[in-house]
Amino acid sequence: MKADLLILDDWGPDRLTAGQRRDLMEIVEDRHGRGSIIITSQLPVETWHDVIGEPTFANAILDRLVHNAHRLPLDGPSLRKARPADGAPETGSKTAP
Repeated sequence: MKADLLILDDWGPDRLTAGQRRDLMEIVEDRHGRGSIIITSQLPVETWHDVIGEPTFANAILDRLVHNAHRLPLDGPSLRKARPADGAPETGSKTAP
């Protein structure tokens, strides 16, 4: 069974191994023009070539991903920093009695 959408979340914190490079190339090549991929990453796209590693694989993978991509850069403060330690969303400011 093939999914219509593949999501790679928090992609790129570590450099890919040779096996991971081959797997990613196979996935991207298989889905190219036939299925959507969403990639979330804290790294700018300009650094992905280094994360992938070997230049031939990096060029082939990024050529298929980047040139047909719709980029949604997100700027602003971290929402994780705005949450209290217990993880619950803040409900408003508190005042002393």
